[in-house]
Amino acid sequence: MNADATPESKSAGNATLISSPMLPPEEEIKEIYFASQWKLIWWKFRKHRLAMISGVVLILFYLTAIFADFISPTLPGTRFTEYKSAPPQLVRIYSPETGFCSPFIYGIKRESDPKTFRRYYVLDKSVRYPVRLFAHGEPYELLGLIPTDVHLFVSEGPLLLLGSDVLGRDLFTRILYGSRISLSVGLVGVALTFILGMVLGGISGYLGGLADTIVQRVIDILVCMPTAPLWMSLAAALPRNWPTLRMYVGIVIITSVIGWGGLARVVRGKLLSVRELDFCMAARLAGASDLHIIVRHLLPSMSSYVIVSLTLSIPRTILGETSLSFLGLGLQPPVVSWGVLLRDAQDLAAIGLHPWLLLPALWVVMTVLMYNFLGDGLRDAADPYR
Repeated sequence: MNADATPESKSAGNATLISSPMLPPEEEIKEIYFASQWKLIWWKFRKHRLAMISGVVLILFYLTAIFADFISPTLPGTRFTEYKSAPPQLVRIYSPETGFCSPFIYGIKRESDPKTFRRYYVLDKSVRYPVRLFAHGEPYELLGLIPTDVHLFVSEGPLLLLGSDVLGRDLFTRILYGSRISLSVGLVGVALTFILGMVLGGISGYLGGLADTIVQRVIDILVCMPTAPLWMSLAAALPRNWPTLRMYVGIVIITSVIGWGGLARVVRGKLLSVRELDFCMAARLAGASDLHIIVRHLLPSMSSYVIVSLTLSIPRTILGETSLSFLGLGLQPPVVSWGVLLRDAQDLAAIGLHPWLLLPALWVVMTVLMYNFLGDGLRDAADPYR
């Protein structure tokens, strides 16, 4: 066989290069060998298409939450008293009379069944309301700072994209405003979980002995307790007359205090595997303190694993707040969150007549799925050498 046609194996450290006509240029090979840990993680994460799509979707969710007052056509407390429990409306750009035209909605009117006396809505095609983009509507403060009244789209008629609730409030607007609470609970709760898990897990894994025993037994107690009843009992202990902000902080603390054990055990396991390595021994011989070794050497070495653990714990926190609010033990009206909105769907009769009241659950399911897909991609990318 021709020597030129036979790939030649060359070893470089633990990796093996095969010199063949298909090899990338020499500069690209150098970039691979001298790339940092984070760059290798990013290269591998980009290959996980589902995780990349999930990241984009989550960014869109958070952007819509931040700019909810601009995107929504009304305010969450605005009531259309003549359109209580109205079904979702369709924005149209075509009508049989005029063909393609600017966006509009038909009017709706309420009628009653003479036999069952059930009220329902029908389209009134004799009435058309134009939908205007970047038009003036109800005043609000953009980002809580800039007074304005410009909305992404408004209409003179009842623009109820996802229908209305039993009080005639726009469900689309309330879902967007509710995402501010439900999505921020996940981030704020994970921040507290991060602090507790890193500190207690670092002490447990590095110091060992009595400290390790105490921390692990506390985690065992938390793990043995049923999560839902524990959440319910702690949330029920919060005073019902607390203001909204204090109740919000209480819910975040409850979900965080219960959820730090998993991260602490991940941190402990990694510290046990790396605390006796050469770079830690060199730091001790150089006179570094235990706290300095943990903060400067050990914790950064497991940062990718910690990020994965935090990403997977965010949906658990969101589900915790949603569950407590759904059961009436968390946030209370007039606060708007996905769990508070789903309380209107507790009645099976209401769901049968008005199934669009379950739409907030779609946002919950999508958010949890996107975080799980993102966590799977980060878990695979956390070990770029595999």
